Amino acid sequence: MEAGGGGSTLQSLLCVAWVAAILPIAAAALPIPAAAGGRLLHQLLCAFSSRGKTVRASPSSSSRFTVPQKFFLHFYVVGVAATTSLLLAIWFYAYMKMTPLVPESSSYSTIASHLVGSSNSFSLASLWSSRPREHKYRVWRTVFVLILMEIQVLRRLYETEHVFHYSPSARMHIMGYLTGLFYYMAAPLSLASSCLPEAIQYIRYQIDLAIDPSHLLKPLLKLGWCQWIGAVIFIWGSLHQIRCHAILGSLREHKDSDEYVIPCGDWFSRVSCPHYLAELVIYLGLLIASGGLDISVWFLYLFVITNLSFAAVQTHKWYLQKFEDYPHSRYAIIPFVC
Repeated sequence: MEAGGGGSTLQSLLCVAWVAAILPIAAAALPIPAAAGGRLLHQLLCAFSSRGKTVRASPSSSSRFTVPQKFFLHFYVVGVAATTSLLLAIWFYAYMKMTPLVPESSSYSTIASHLVGSSNSFSLASLWSSRPREHKYRVWRTVFVLILMEIQVLRRLYETEHVFHYSPSARMHIMGYLTGLFYYMAAPLSLASSCLPEAIQYIRYQIDLAIDPSHLLKPLLKLGWCQWIGAVIFIWGSLHQIRCHAILGSLREHKDSDEYVIPCGDWFSRVSCPHYLAELVIYLGLLIASGGLDISVWFLYLFVITNLSFAAVQTHKWYLQKFEDYPHSRYAIIPFVC
């Protein structure tokens, strides 16, 4: 019961943190009258969220409150450290306490029952064990989602070092930097929040590290269709983001140059920030793979939508101001929406 209460408390704290991060962005996007502070709020948020090419275009930004844009690397170092720690802890807990996921003696009959729609699976024993079995699925779903998140942050860490060529003059606001650090600590925590307290409570008293590798992977293969559909969406978004990042990285062959050109190819034909659109797809995949049962994951995705949409609109405006021949058929981030 304590673990369950701890999980609820952690999720509540994360939800409050996400709401606190979402509200200023949502308020800045609303048509609040200038007399009520709407213009000031919008200018402040634009300054805080500006980076790279847009930070130089923001008259309210000051070098005293900016850091080099190459500090993006810190986000993914933090993300890898947080995600790896949570993944190892919950995976170990799942291995020790949540296996087998399906009793070996009934696994084939259970699969057959699902395939033919038989009611035989709803035996008295099944009803008696449904709640703990569902809890096992929840823990292993968390492991599955954290594996996807680990892939994401490791890839972004690699791209930051080897794909992007940041201009020496490229800066980002210190508030944007702190927001990024917050995000890459809170995002994996949100994905793990439903079972993290009980996992920590269990691990504190464990010294037996005997591990059977087959039991680490076998339960993952027995998860539901929702996890695999989420994984496919995650991979689809990742492939497009890899391609879009490669296009952006290739635009500046001379690393010391500040010259910008119009990016083309892949989803750039439809939107100005397809790498942000791909990020929305990636986190949609994570949301689906998580089963959609944890409110903190929904707030995480809502923050991703509001934050990237706001940044994409500012980037889109910059492109329109910078290039007279910029394609007006492009949207900012979501085709036919914004």
